[in-house]
Amino acid sequence: MAGLAALVAGQDDAPAVLLLPGFTGSKEDFVTILPLLAAAGLRAVAVDLRGQYESVPDADGPDSQFTVDALAADTVLAAAELGGRVHLVGHSFGGLVARAALIAHPTALASVVLLGSGPAAIVGPRRLALRALIALHAQAGLAAVWEGVRAVDTVVRSPEEVEFLRRRFFASSERGTLAMGAALLAEPDRVADAAAVAAAHAIPLLVTHGVGDDAWHPGMQAEMATRLGASYAVIPDALHSPAAQNPAGTAGVLIAFVHGAIAGLSTPTFPTPGATAEVA
Repeated sequence: MAGLAALVAGQDDAPAVLLLPGFTGSKEDFVTILPLLAAAGLRAVAVDLRGQYESVPDADGPDSQFTVDALAADTVLAAAELGGRVHLVGHSFGGLVARAALIAHPTALASVVLLGSGPAAIVGPRRLALRALIALHAQAGLAAVWEGVRAVDTVVRSPEEVEFLRRRFFASSERGTLAMGAALLAEPDRVADAAAVAAAHAIPLLVTHGVGDDAWHPGMQAEMATRLGASYAVIPDALHSPAAQNPAGTAGVLIAFVHGAIAGLSTPTFPTPGATAEVA
């Protein structure tokens, strides 16, 4: 799909939801919600961005292939292969890519969801950690970065999950990882541009995040939603990776928003926290 590795769930003729992972992530980050979206009558397609895991970059191409705008162009090509306008979901760094796709190619999109993303470059402790890892790479190489990532990971993981994360980390393009990290540190505030384009093309927007998101602060994301004129929903029992931490809650919010966008509702009704999402 436009050279991007993908996981797909749902019928080919169903409304398409295209999901973009975050920095150092992959399509597998959405594996728990793909069947839930499909059960709600949607075609859910999660991809690896160029250079992530199984999406192989141009080995002879410049690092500019990994910029936010270049990744957005890849996204639009993938959307075109799905046919019609897609509902685009971007998590974290993927949200910055989704926003760039909205600004540059609005006619390809039926709606846009920014999931645990922010108005500009990453901030706070995660910014400091990313800068430290980039400096560590310059001093000691990729293997040392992996050891650094594992050292600060506080999540209890099974040996199988750790092995998958290790395999994904080293399978991803080293140049791509560094370039995307640099982009995450440097992304400007493009909220006003996104708001103007969405309003001009009547594209529904949603900002949503885990209640305990520790990347962009929840208050910052709420303010961004206001600036965008977007719908806004908080996902309970989740931090920065709600698709993994609360799959049912995340899917419920996405399903409600996408169905609302399809129906032309200006204010979608989101599931009550703790309730089971109704699916079609």
